[in-house]
Amino acid sequence: MAEKKKIVRNKEKGIQNVRFIVQTLFALLCIWIGIEFYFFIEFLQTNGTTAFLERPPGADGFLPISSFMSFYLFVVTAEIHSAHPAGLFIFIAILLMSLVFGKSFCSWLCPVGYLSEIIADFWKKIFKKNIQLPRWLDYPLRSIKYLLLGFLFYAVFFIMSVVAVKAFLDSPYNLVSDIKMWYFFFDISRTSLIVIGVLFLLSIPIRGFWCRYLCPYGALLGIASLLSPVKIKRNKVDCIDCGLCNKACPSSIKVDRVKTVISDECTSCYNCVDVCPVENTLQLELVLTKKKINKRYAAIGIVSIFLVTTGIAMVTGNWQNGITKEEYLIHHKGISSYGHPTSTASVEKFNDEVKEKSGGKIITDSENKEKEHRSF
Repeated sequence: MAEKKKIVRNKEKGIQNVRFIVQTLFALLCIWIGIEFYFFIEFLQTNGTTAFLERPPGADGFLPISSFMSFYLFVVTAEIHSAHPAGLFIFIAILLMSLVFGKSFCSWLCPVGYLSEIIADFWKKIFKKNIQLPRWLDYPLRSIKYLLLGFLFYAVFFIMSVVAVKAFLDSPYNLVSDIKMWYFFFDISRTSLIVIGVLFLLSIPIRGFWCRYLCPYGALLGIASLLSPVKIKRNKVDCIDCGLCNKACPSSIKVDRVKTVISDECTSCYNCVDVCPVENTLQLELVLTKKKINKRYAAIGIVSIFLVTTGIAMVTGNWQNGITKEEYLIHHKGISSYGHPTSTASVEKFNDEVKEKSGGKIITDSENKEKEHRSF
């Protein structure tokens, strides 16, 4: 009779308290950015009669489409667009986090993910379990965020030329897109309010409804995370099939059925690793070297990538934009007339108009600035 293998209990401390602290601090930072932006808006609304508080560059982080287009322009031309430079570096930081440590932004820094966790955990404490949609419904819904991401990719990479992308970034709409976004939420229509309300309510019983089914940003990071060299590995020999990892996974990944967790839904929260009761059964590993990585080192790495990348932007003078308060005041007066393409047809029309006007030439920031001053 074979001798039963001795089970060594996992005594490694969990990382969830650290993750919660990081999430909370980042959420407080976002609230502080919102407060600063409120006083900046107040300055504009009073036509400059109140004290001027400089626009917080961190607001660029809430402009993913503008940041994505800035990233595309940067890759093609090496130009850092001056309208929302902080957004570009935040985008790069988030992308790097995903390429190195998986889809970690969603569970470590994203304020929407943080709020989703809080309200879903509240439901779970009362009803003991979150609702999981059946597979026949879950898979089609998960494809929505990829369709939204696909539309953005198609519009930018296949319909719009580099000249058109630059023209959009130079447009008055993009220059004040953060202000437009502010007014969208603070002067919200009934339809938008109903949609947001429904999404919020669905996120209570169905954990991370927006993140799982609708967020195109999460879709992009999920794809990037597949290239991450850091994966959660399961030792099948030592696994006792307790199923605790499955219950702990907020993304409903069947961790106990795989040797390596390779999923675009894994957010690198490390809940599954924390709850595993057997030592060295679930752990972080470098795929190529098969070397174990301490969870705390991974946490430090995740936060460090974001801080170092945004710090580089600050040190190199690419954090605050170059728009003066006088220009902001002028743009604010006509902000209601500023719009952007909202369909494939309108994107094609915009691209054709830009091509006709520019003759295929990219207008530099200095040339554009001179043109704007003449129009003012």
